[in-house]
Amino acid sequence: MKRIVSLILVLFLLAAPAARAEGPALSVAAPSAILMEKETGEVLFEKNADEPGFPASVTKIMTMLLIVEAMENGAFTPDDVVVASERAASFGGSCVYLEAGERMSVRDMLKCIAVVSANDCAVAMAEYMCGSEEAFVKKMNERAKALGLAHTHFSNCSGLFDDGQHYTTARDVAIMSRELIRHESIKAYTTIWMDSIRDGEFELSNTNKLVYWYPGCTGLKTGYTSTARYCLSATAERNGVEYIAVVMHGETPESRNKDAETLLSYGFANYRLIPLSDGRPLPVLPVELGRKRTVPLCLDGPAYRLAPKGGEPDYSLSLPSSVPAPLKKGQPLGTLRVTVGGEPVAEVPVCAAEDVPRIGFGGIFAKLALSLVGV
Repeated sequence: MKRIVSLILVLFLLAAPAARAEGPALSVAAPSAILMEKETGEVLFEKNADEPGFPASVTKIMTMLLIVEAMENGAFTPDDVVVASERAASFGGSCVYLEAGERMSVRDMLKCIAVVSANDCAVAMAEYMCGSEEAFVKKMNERAKALGLAHTHFSNCSGLFDDGQHYTTARDVAIMSRELIRHESIKAYTTIWMDSIRDGEFELSNTNKLVYWYPGCTGLKTGYTSTARYCLSATAERNGVEYIAVVMHGETPESRNKDAETLLSYGFANYRLIPLSDGRPLPVLPVELGRKRTVPLCLDGPAYRLAPKGGEPDYSLSLPSSVPAPLKKGQPLGTLRVTVGGEPVAEVPVCAAEDVPRIGFGGIFAKLALSLVGV
C-alpha cells in the first residue's frame, strides 16, 4: 500500500507545473525594484514592484514625456522661449534659481529638468504648455491612465510635495520610463554629464551619476526627499538592447546606484534580443474557392523576444497546404515556432495579410465546369 501511495505521489509531482520563480537571486537592498527590457516590455526581476509610494523627482519622467511628445507633435520647438512666472521662480529644492520674468529656451528648460531636476523649470514648462500647473497635472494623470498605470496618481509636476495623493510604483515608473526612451531625442538631455546655461554662467552636473561611470547609460531620472528616500529610474543600452532598472526608496544614494547597476548588469550578462523571424519572406498560401488563388502572409506580434544567451535561434513554420475562403486580414492561419538550444522561446501567429472573399455560386459553377473539361 505504501508503495502505491508513494508511486501516486511521484506521478503527481511529475505532472504538476513547476513553481514560477519570482526573479533571479539578486541582492537588491531597496524595498521596491524592477528590471524591464525596453523593446519587449518583459520583466526580468521584480521586488514589491506594485507597492505605491511617493516618487519624489522621478515624477519628472512623466513631466518630460509630456514635453517631448508636445514638442515632437509641433506644439513648440526647442528654440521657443519660456518666460518664468513668479510662481515658478518661487520654487526651491533642486532648481536653477529662475527669476520672475526670466526668459529661457525650451531646450534649456528641458536640459535643466533632465540634468539637475530643476523644480522651477518643471513648473515653468507646465505653465507654458497648459496655462497652469493644475491643468498640466491633469494631463499627466490622463497620460498615466492611457499607459495603463493602475497605481499612479500625480498632484504636482515636480515631485517636490507629498500630499498623500501623489504616488506611483516601481512597475509604473518602468512603464513610463519605457515610453519616454522611445523618444530618442530625450537622450540628448538625459545623457549630459556636465553642461551650463545662461551663457556658461550657471553650471549643471547630472544628479544621475551612472551617466558618468556606467557603460551605456542613457539616463534617466533620480529623486530624493526625506519621505521618498532615494529613488532612481536608470536606463542603459548595449548592442541594441536597452534595460530599465527602477529602484525606489533606497536608504542611501550609493545603495540606490548599486542596486540599479546590479539589475542592469544582470540583464546584459544573461539575456539578448532575438528576432522572431529568420529574415526570409513568408510563402503565399493557396486559397480554395477564393476570389484570389493565394493569400500573402504576415506575422502577428512583436518583432523580438528576450531570450537567455547561448545558442542560435531555430525557426519552424507550421502551415496547412491550403485554406478555404473567405479570409479576413489578420486571421490566424499557422504558427512560427522559435527555439534556442532546443528550448521554446516563442510561438508567433502567422496570419492572412489581406482579405480574400469567397467566390459566388456562379464562380463555383464555372470552376467546376472548367475542371470537367480539363482546363
